[in-house]
Amino acid sequence: MPLDVAGLLPFHFSRTAAPLLLASWCLADLPIAKAQDVLTHHNDIARTGQNLNETTLTPNDVNFSSFGKLFTISVDGKVDAQPLYVAGIAIPAQGTHNLLIVATEHDTVYAFDADTGASIWKVSMLKSGEAPSDNRSCGQVTPEIGITATPVIDRTRGPNGAIYLVAMSKDGAGNYYQRLHALDLATHAELFGGPKLVQATYPGTGDNTDGTKVIFDAKQYKERPGLLLLNGTVYTAWGSHCDIRPYTGWVMGYDAATLAQTTVLNVVPNGSEGGIWMSGAGLAADASGNIYLLNGNGDFDMTLNGGGFPANGNYGNAFMKLSTSAGLAVADYFEMDNEVPENASDADLGSGGAMVLPDQNDSLGKVWRLAVGAGKDSNLYLVNRDSMGKFSLSNNNVYQELAGALPGGVWAMPAYFNGTVYYGSVGSPIYAFRFANAKLSTTPVAQTGNAFGYPGSIPSISANNNTNGIVWAAENSNPAVLHAYDATNLRELYNSNQAAGGRDHFGAGNKFIAPTIANGKVYVATTAGVGVFGLLHPAPLPPTSLSAGSVGGGAAPCDPDKDGTVNVADVQLAIDMDLGMLTCTLTVEGTALCNIAVVQRLINAALGLGCVTGPGVTAHSVNLTWTASASTNVAGYNVYRGSTSGGPYTKVNSGLVVGTTYTDTSVQPGQTYYYVATAVDSNSTESAYSSPPAQSVVPSS
Repeated sequence: MPLDVAGLLPFHFSRTAAPLLLASWCLADLPIAKAQDVLTHHNDIARTGQNLNETTLTPNDVNFSSFGKLFTISVDGKVDAQPLYVAGIAIPAQGTHNLLIVATEHDTVYAFDADTGASIWKVSMLKSGEAPSDNRSCGQVTPEIGITATPVIDRTRGPNGAIYLVAMSKDGAGNYYQRLHALDLATHAELFGGPKLVQATYPGTGDNTDGTKVIFDAKQYKERPGLLLLNGTVYTAWGSHCDIRPYTGWVMGYDAATLAQTTVLNVVPNGSEGGIWMSGAGLAADASGNIYLLNGNGDFDMTLNGGGFPANGNYGNAFMKLSTSAGLAVADYFEMDNEVPENASDADLGSGGAMVLPDQNDSLGKVWRLAVGAGKDSNLYLVNRDSMGKFSLSNNNVYQELAGALPGGVWAMPAYFNGTVYYGSVGSPIYAFRFANAKLSTTPVAQTGNAFGYPGSIPSISANNNTNGIVWAAENSNPAVLHAYDATNLRELYNSNQAAGGRDHFGAGNKFIAPTIANGKVYVATTAGVGVFGLLHPAPLPPTSLSAGSVGGGAAPCDPDKDGTVNVADVQLAIDMDLGMLTCTLTVEGTALCNIAVVQRLINAALGLGCVTGPGVTAHSVNLTWTASASTNVAGYNVYRGSTSGGPYTKVNSGLVVGTTYTDTSVQPGQTYYYVATAVDSNSTESAYSSPPAQSVVPSS
């Protein structure tokens, strides 16, 4: 069993942002989500930790001058589960809110307004006469055990969406309970006949057997890994309290629509230990419906059957692949050749989380389907998901092993972005390993300038598609520290100790915390609540309803003989018409006009000065109007013009426009222009462009 030491803005969208659809390996089985939602541990079922739709936070903006703590949220217990973010939920009698869902070890679930921190609802998972569990004589989760694992959210279930979670409790008679709940996102009502008691048996003679089957005992387990929602099934996995036997390794599946248990697997059914906890990382999955996990220390049967699988079904300390198409079953695995000494010294894989990677191409164009994991032995294991390697006493049949690459061992899970894997091991910096030809670099291509004490760090990523990548990590210290790094080189952009006077301190740190990034804010769980960070001077909202109204002024025709050039022949024609020698065929704004001013215009045009100049004739202009920004601290507006819709745009006003009108006098006849406007606040922070652009077609005369 792993060593689990105790206690140690308004919206601002990029002008050029275009949301990138995550690859199918990330989102294939997630419920319908809005772009900024974070509905599961580490963002997606692959557990990559990526939010690729973040358009507000950029490396240029994240520094202690412009970024910092906005507020803290207090709750009634430790927050060991990652806070989740759900955009645009209609709450009865309270309007529509972006929700931050926070679960505590006191068995309470909260919904807060994610933008203001205001409480929307809270509900206890305890039945009458119950309390959260005690710590079961184990300091891993203490002083009480309630909701430990990160819930999972399905926006499509029930009337308003559903939150699935597991809560542990005990009653006055000393009975312990594990229950699966499904809560309505908007009202917190229990859905689908819940909650349901977690109970299970599985054929075997291992710990807590009745002779033919092992029996799940609620008091012996905690639901530590984040829940997984995959193809309509909610999967849970179970770790022990320290190494207190009897316990084995359980994975269970429940119908998301009914909460009925549909499948059970025990991965050490004829032995002991082998709990699944992974420092809180969620079970990972691929687009084919396979589940990946790292098992804790426990019995492994080195006697293999004809297929290379343990004859008695014990998979302690293994990197495992589970199929789900016909119920849970072991599909493949990898076990280190030195599993006996690793198990004996508690140096198992189970302290780390597995991550499914996007397909990688080697130098010959062959596609490799990979997953990565690491645990306490400091080695990084990259496995081929189509052939993981199984077990051999003589060598590790693994796709790639980086021995000793993660000093101090891993009590965390990695993140992935732009072909790079980020790992934060104990007492070490965050290391970046980059893919080339479907293999990871054997040494880090970058590392942070600071190290992280126990338990290391769980990096999270924010980016706008594949640009403006930022690596976020929380440091388990007192006070806790939030760090931000440029994803390209791991140069530190910000940390919450930089500002004077403890401005950005947000409470005591907690272990196994993955920052949640959504909609321009960063949410970090602590031992007593959540710290919320964002831009200290967020950009104002842009103006709306920009329109290009009347086109004023007029211009003489530049090419009377219509030969495609303006030259002396055109000037002579204008002179002859002015003298009455030829019929006047020139018009200005629909009126026949042949005089010295028109002649002067033709002379200017022939000299390359533009035919809108000249005495007695007014140049064209475009009159613009808009609706004021809804933000309250707007100092003025800028107006931008381009020749194509979507830009690029150039600012046309010299100083801030006060008011909601502007006249552009620098237009040329016969041209089509597109206009956008921005709002600028008292801190000189500029909004995004107004949308859609306003079009103006300037007459040729």
